[in-house]
Parts: sequence; structure tokens; C-alpha cells
Amino acid sequence: MANVRVLLVDDDALVRAGLRLILSSADDMDVVGETDDGGGAVAAVRQHRLDVVLMDIRMPQTDGITATAALRRLDPPPQVIVLTTFHADEHVVAALRAGASGFVVKDTPPADIINAVRIVAAGDAIISPSVTRTLLSHFGNTEASERHQLAARQLAALTDRERDVATAVGAGASNAEIATSLFMSEATVKAHVSRLLNKLDVSNRVQVAILVHDAAQP
Repeated sequence: MANVRVLLVDDDALVRAGLRLILSSADDMDVVGETDDGGGAVAAVRQHRLDVVLMDIRMPQTDGITATAALRRLDPPPQVIVLTTFHADEHVVAALRAGASGFVVKDTPPADIINAVRIVAAGDAIISPSVTRTLLSHFGNTEASERHQLAARQLAALTDRERDVATAVGAGASNAEIATSLFMSEATVKAHVSRLLNKLDVSNRVQVAILVHDAAQP
């Protein structure tokens, strides 16, 4: 299996150096590029065919939220892990809405950073949907009503079974837990989740949870 190809995006050279040292210690991943601004991330991904981007949120020119949204529009898009100095704030929520697969705090232990890269490279999220929903509940905004209406319409277009799976994903259930609760195989759950991503036009389980949360808001 090919090594996971990683891009580092942070305006602090010391942070990039530390992350490079950490990730280079893993024998299944390669740091093949780095940039000090979100604006260089798209070009770097196109040039190096990267799998995972570790993205700082706060940068002086192009911030990590804008860059994440641009990266997720690529075909194929890389997975994005947001780097933050805070455990939860409105910028983290915005990055998740933009398509990030999760976030890690910059003082996260090295082994956990390596594990996070492996998890998102495999297509999973590194924070549970239930944590995402908790974040979202603290940072509403004036667009909440509009998001609620759109999310409700999207969920209404699903089949009953797809809606059951979406609700379970939104509650933070794993594929195995969904399979048990809905009396289906894990392979069937995975197929349902893949269809959900396509029908809801979202990029990962975190965004399914966000949509389920938005639909439930008054």
C-alpha cells in the first residue's frame, strides 16, 4: 500500500518543522510539501497529488477555512485536518462546514497526530459526529433558519432507511453500531453511507451530522 502523502499548511515555520518531524517518524506517510499560507495549498495539492492536508485556521492572507473549501472542490479532493490552538470555537465549526474531516489541537501528542492522519486518509472523521453536534449547538448564527429549511428538505428527499442511517450517523454511531441497531450488515451500512454522501452532496460523515443537526433546529 502506498504511503499517505501529506501537505503542511501553517504560517509558523516552527509548527511546520515540528509536524514534519512527527509525521516523518511514521513509516507509512510522507510529508511531500508545505506552504505558509492557504493560498498555496490548492497549487501544492495539484502538483503533488496529496492525500491529507494539515491546515492551520488563522493565517494572515488566505485563512484555513477559505483554503479548505477550495481544496474540497478539487477532483479528487484531499482530506483536510484543521489545526487549532483552541478545542472548539466558531472557526473550527466553519472549517467543518467547509468540508474538513475534523480537527486536532496543536498540542496534541505526536502519536495522536499520526493516528489522525491515518484515520482521515482512510476516509473516516477524526471527531465523532456527536462532538460536532455539541460544537454546533454553541455557535449558531443568523443563517440558522435558512440552513434548517435547506437541511430539512434534503433529509425529506431520502428514503426512510437512508434517513434512519443519517440520523444514526448524526448521533455519533459507528457503522457497527448502526448495523446492530438497524438490523443490517456493516457492508449494507457502508453502502447507505456512501449513497448519503452523494444524495446530500456532502463530503464526509461530519457534514452528514451537521446537516442532521441543522434539520433538527427550529
